[in-house]
Amino acid sequence: MSTPPDHAPAPARRDAEATRAAILKAARFLLARQAHADITLKAVADRAGVSPPLILKYFGNKDALFARVMSFDTDADDLLDAPLDDLGRHMVRHVLSSQRQRGADPLLRIAFAPLHGDHGDVLRANFRAQVTERLADRLTGPDAGLRAELAVAALVGLGVMYGIARGPHLRDTDAEAVVDRYAPAVQAQLTPGGRPTG
Repeated sequence: MSTPPDHAPAPARRDAEATRAAILKAARFLLARQAHADITLKAVADRAGVSPPLILKYFGNKDALFARVMSFDTDADDLLDAPLDDLGRHMVRHVLSSQRQRGADPLLRIAFAPLHGDHGDVLRANFRAQVTERLADRLTGPDAGLRAELAVAALVGLGVMYGIARGPHLRDTDAEAVVDRYAPAVQAQLTPGGRPTG
C-alpha cells in the first residue's frame, strides 16, 4: 500500500531554482566566449543539461534570458557587501573566491562587451549603473566616481590575470596572501588617506 506524498512541492521548487541557476551559468559562460548573436538557445540548453523548451518556460525567450545574464545587480550585492573600511579586502577576496570556487568572475563579463554589438552597450550601461556608480555612491570625498572606477579596474585586472591570462604565480599563491598584498591598493581608492586595512 502506498502512502500519499507529504511535501512533494518542495523538491520541485529546489529543482526549479537549481535549473534556473544552471541555465544562467551556462548563458554567462557562453556570453563570455561568443558574440550574443552567435549564441543559440540550444547551445545554452546543451551546456546547462536541459532542453531548449525548458529555457523558454523559465525565461520566456533568448532576449529575456540574456537581459538577466547582462545584469550585474546580484553580483554587485555580493561584491559590495562589507563595511567601507574593509571593502577593499572583501572585494579582492570575492574576485579570488569566484575564480577559485566557480571558475568565473562575474565582473569579467564586461571585458567581452565589444563582442556583443548593441547588447554590449546594455552590458556597459548595466555595469556602470549597478557596479561602479553604486560603489561611487558609497564613497565620500572628492572624485568618488573616478575612485570607484579605479578600484573596480583593479578588480577586473585581477580577474583577467587569474582567469584569462592564468598567471601561475597568482593561481598558486594562497588567497589570503594575495588579499594582503592587493587589497591595500583597492582600499586606497575607497578611503584615500584612511588607515590601510591589513
